[in-house]
Amino acid sequence: MLGTDHLADRAVELEDARGAGVHPHLVLERERPALLVYDEEFSDVVALADIAIPKVLAWVEDNTEGLPTVEGLVNQGSTRAAVAPSEPSRLIILTSGTTGTPKGARRGNANLGAAVALLSKLPLRSGGRSHIPAPLFHTWGWAHLGLSMLLGSTVVVTRFFDPRHMLDVVERHRCDCVAVVPIMLQRTLQLPDEVLAQADLSRLTVVASSGSALPGNVALEWMDRFGDCLYNTYGSTEVAWVSIATPEDLRAAPTCAGRPPVGTQVRIMDQAGHEVARGHSGRIFVGNSMLFDGYTGGDSKHSIDGLMSSGDVGRFDSDGRLYVEGRDDDMIISGGENVFPQEVEDVLAKHPDVIEAAAIGVEDADFGQRLRAFVVLTEGAHTPEQVLKDHVRDHLARYKVPREVVYVSELPRNSTGKILKRELHQMHEENR
Repeated sequence: MLGTDHLADRAVELEDARGAGVHPHLVLERERPALLVYDEEFSDVVALADIAIPKVLAWVEDNTEGLPTVEGLVNQGSTRAAVAPSEPSRLIILTSGTTGTPKGARRGNANLGAAVALLSKLPLRSGGRSHIPAPLFHTWGWAHLGLSMLLGSTVVVTRFFDPRHMLDVVERHRCDCVAVVPIMLQRTLQLPDEVLAQADLSRLTVVASSGSALPGNVALEWMDRFGDCLYNTYGSTEVAWVSIATPEDLRAAPTCAGRPPVGTQVRIMDQAGHEVARGHSGRIFVGNSMLFDGYTGGDSKHSIDGLMSSGDVGRFDSDGRLYVEGRDDDMIISGGENVFPQEVEDVLAKHPDVIEAAAIGVEDADFGQRLRAFVVLTEGAHTPEQVLKDHVRDHLARYKVPREVVYVSELPRNSTGKILKRELHQMHEENR
């Protein structure tokens, strides 16, 4: 949502449930909102929920339903100064729902520490211009909207993301910051060379990326094309931002997650809850002023000594940079060895014929589990499966080589650009 409303104790923004494979009534029944605000294009999805609560249309074209609209309510509203509520409203953000129905994450009230953490790494200044193509219902888009308000920045938003249009918006409005999710960078870099060469992004000082890992050589490709302006933030809905990779970090280690910002403590723990030595892998635990207050369903994330699990596994290198190796529930055991799909995905994405890749664990008679990789090739490429397997074998241990490589035209994603691995598992089951 783009604001608070005295009519609603809690508000839930509904993403495209059909594309995400989510039943909207489950979310609405759990969250019990007093008011639902949505764009007219989602009318069919809202109808699936069949929830009897007041509804208001935000963006509207025909309004065949005859519902109240945000614009209409503004025009009918009182011009008297609003009475401040007795206490600040609280925010609930839905998780991405890549493994099931999105959870409602209760966020604490905004605090200055949240902004200080970001500004300790991102060189943003007051009075700038920020383009936010990242979804505003996503934690990253929402954070940059709030940060722009704090800095008094002009905010440029568009209804839909299109890579050509993003370049045009940044150039035409002379933006110095753009907030994106990684798939937006990938889509932009896939534009024809002549289009990229004509784009003048010289005023751009910060390309703030978050939401998922930067695959392959995307960081280097972007900076080689548009300059050292890329900052990659690792975090989650539950723990907010954990670490930020600056252009210097990404030049030295393109797949790293950077270092913790001001006011953030990060420890790598083993299964027994003990901190591991630098260079060793373990569960990532985070402490800051922005930890969430638990899920609306009643559960929360595992915490140790005031630090909360991010749900990922990673390690610190000798220079203090954090590497995220994958979700702790994505790990498979193949022939007695731990394998995280993300490192295999990164290697596949670095092959010149590969646009993007995703891998899942599947059962294997000989090794217990092996990886099955789904790959999108560049236009016109006809790379044999064995070539990609050999590419992985040249860079990683033999037991990390996928058992098979499946070529697809695109990877299934939700509206924030995250890969829906549950759909890849479903594709695997359907083709067994």
